[in-house]
Amino acid sequence: MIFIVVKFDVKPEHADNWPQLVDEFTQATRAEAGNKWFDWSRSVDNPNEYVLVEAFNDDAAEAHVKSDHFTKMTEEFPQYLSSTPRIISRQIDGEGWDEMGELKVQ
Repeated sequence: MIFIVVKFDVKPEHADNWPQLVDEFTQATRAEAGNKWFDWSRSVDNPNEYVLVEAFNDDAAEAHVKSDHFTKMTEEFPQYLSSTPRIISRQIDGEGWDEMGELKVQ
């Protein structure tokens, strides 16, 4: 699968509204064939930073970046950001989340 983590440095005046600003893109991406997950989190250390964790089947990432909603995102998101997002994108073995072996909840 393709596993991606992206950090978005959002302008302070848009940070509280970020989930609403990205909702259309989020919902469209989650509806794509081959999307495994697409989850946003807000940093506890920097309230202007949002982290996106996403995953796709190996053959679905190309369709994602060629989609209309991805193109729209690349045009609209920069106005809300303080800097270019930072990304880690890797193809990894696996189909989803595994349990953490070092920490078990009984």
